[in-house]
Amino acid sequence: MTKEFKKGTLCVQGGWQPKKGESRVLPIYQSTTFKYETSEQMARLFDLEDSGYFYSRLQNPTVDAVGAKIAALEGGVATVMTASGQAANFYAIFNICQAGDHFVSASTIYGGTYNLFSVTMKKLGIDVTFVDADASAEEIEKAFRPNTKALFGETISNPGVNILDIEKFAEIAHKHGVPFIVDNTFATPVNCRPFEWGADIVTHSTTKYMDGHAVAVGGAVVDSGNFDWEAWHDKYTCLTEPDDSYHGLVYTQAFGKAAYITKMVAQVMRDLGSMMAPENAFLLNLGLETLHLRMPRHCENAQKVAEYLENHPKVAWVNHCGLPSNKYYSLAKKYLPNGACGVLAFGVKGSKEDAIRFMDSLKLISIVTHVADARSCILHPASHTHRQLSDEQLIEAGVAPDLMRLSVGIEDAEDIIADIEQAMQVL
Repeated sequence: MTKEFKKGTLCVQGGWQPKKGESRVLPIYQSTTFKYETSEQMARLFDLEDSGYFYSRLQNPTVDAVGAKIAALEGGVATVMTASGQAANFYAIFNICQAGDHFVSASTIYGGTYNLFSVTMKKLGIDVTFVDADASAEEIEKAFRPNTKALFGETISNPGVNILDIEKFAEIAHKHGVPFIVDNTFATPVNCRPFEWGADIVTHSTTKYMDGHAVAVGGAVVDSGNFDWEAWHDKYTCLTEPDDSYHGLVYTQAFGKAAYITKMVAQVMRDLGSMMAPENAFLLNLGLETLHLRMPRHCENAQKVAEYLENHPKVAWVNHCGLPSNKYYSLAKKYLPNGACGVLAFGVKGSKEDAIRFMDSLKLISIVTHVADARSCILHPASHTHRQLSDEQLIEAGVAPDLMRLSVGIEDAEDIIADIEQAMQVL
């Protein structure tokens, strides 16, 4: 199915095109391995001379069908599905970085990704510099070095829900000869396609809106196929020069626009193995079939809740780009004209303990370590998901001590607001 179909059609029918007599619904290929008639057939697969399936750590028909759907939704050439969103962000960077390399990242990103970049990847010899995403291009460019290999950001930051100026980041990246990698988890391709604004690689935690029901963890890396690796031959020799582990194969020469993704499968997934399970891909696909229906409801409900909170006397502040008073309102109108997502951030007047008491008093809205599914949920990042960060790192990541991340679900908005109202009575 081509990318020319509308997003709603791709959500429902993209990726899996059954032939005569085949299952109309995407089947689960629950098999570790696949049979061939001759040894030569298998050998050609291992040498990347033929395409096909031989071991599910590398490729699986169920997983690949879902990856094809996501690639079509984003407008990319190919997707690698991973075991989690965390694995997706790691693979996206690690596929082109090695010990001695450097990359630049917006500081306002998910706490787990911040820790991955600032601690774990540094143990591998890959350095990172965090920048203020709202800073001028000139300020951000100061972070670049001769060994910088990528620029990273989030379309809508987690948990602060700040909006990234995608064009600005893309222009900075390309000026310095590096790809711009953007995590598009919160917006989803229903509300924003970063490739249309200059991004080169998109990542997702499919665990969130794409799955939509909190039943399957997963991730995705989508390549636009637009970054010219050969134009920066000496910088990306991992793609432009022979790979000794594949008999001197040169990815850019052999695979063209699919070079980056092919290397990720053939080398990174082969060696690290954070693949998506077929059953998780099947569950994810069920979620994708209604993504275009759920996202407008999430956005509609979040707008109503944000307007309610902004006018509440016990609320100190609200960050939701749909509010005309919000600093990201104009950027949201540019990049997210149909709505951003169902996540917003706010703080109540009082202490951290007051925020905790408020959360503990909620009945419909659950306190969970999750975000962006059908059910409304809430979290205090400084105490939960981001507690591994220092106070200084929390501020740098855009996480205020009183920040509560509210993920507005697709229940009736009046019931969600009523639950917040009754919980406010404890303040």
